Amino acid sequence: MKPLFSWLSPAGASGRLSVLIFHRVLREPDPLFPEEVDATRFDELLGWVKSWFNVLPMDEAARRLQDGSLPARAAALTFDDGYTDNHDVALPLLQRHGLPCSFFVATGFLNGGRMWNDTLIEAVRRSTLPMLDLRGLRDAQGADLGQHGLSNRRALLQALIPRVKYLVPEQRQVCVDAIAARAESVLPDDLMMSSGQVRALRAAGMQIGAHTVSHPILATLSPQQAADEMARSRDMLQSLLGERVGLFAYPNGRPGTDYLPDVHPGLVRELGFDAAVSTRWAAARQGEDVFQIPRFTPWDRSRSKFALRLAKNLLS
Repeated sequence: MKPLFSWLSPAGASGRLSVLIFHRVLREPDPLFPEEVDATRFDELLGWVKSWFNVLPMDEAARRLQDGSLPARAAALTFDDGYTDNHDVALPLLQRHGLPCSFFVATGFLNGGRMWNDTLIEAVRRSTLPMLDLRGLRDAQGADLGQHGLSNRRALLQALIPRVKYLVPEQRQVCVDAIAARAESVLPDDLMMSSGQVRALRAAGMQIGAHTVSHPILATLSPQQAADEMARSRDMLQSLLGERVGLFAYPNGRPGTDYLPDVHPGLVRELGFDAAVSTRWAAARQGEDVFQIPRFTPWDRSRSKFALRLAKNLLS
């Protein structure tokens, strides 16, 4: 595949940058979310990427994208949110393959916090109730959890998550807390990294970027609220690491839906960041807005299909 990627992504001003995005790397496959990346799959994927691409740190990739000096087959690896398994599972595999990676951390969940979606997921996963009464919550009714079947729980989460996602942060938290209370579930407090684990990632040579404090949908906030989320996340990380943080990732990251391209990239620039990444599927070219660098990761499990989808993304 190397010749194909070299042709699609040459060196210099015609170069294209492929940025891969991940969130979690589980030790073992999750029966509730079988599509989630686990350690075996991530290890295999890193081997493919290392053999095909020149993987750069994200800050260097952004600079070289701007000045037209990308190497052939340029790529960068990124993680969003700040899960504990980024440190415990992903980091050793990245070190084994000798690959750099950038981790974008939502700082409000460090040290025992839990993201809203994980409160929802774990409440449904861990509930021992046969039925979950959701009347009065986001137009939902009762849900049959079943005693052993995962399909009902998976279907319920697929219905609930989109309904809750675009609430403003305060309403969103109230809603998921209410669902968790009705589920009568004991929820975990070790899903997200500690401050020490973030420092350990940096000490291992990985990069740390800001990802807001509470992971809000920026499009639902005022510009002042959005700028505050960005700045407080950056400032907390700079205090934690004792160094400047120049990278930012938009929560959820879809332009026009999760952030506003005519508002939020300008805020990121005004706050002094060097570059920002979205989740628009594409490969970046010179001349594109460095504060809206696209990202994409194929979901295919076979080597050939994974490579072909990456090639297709380079053509987008």
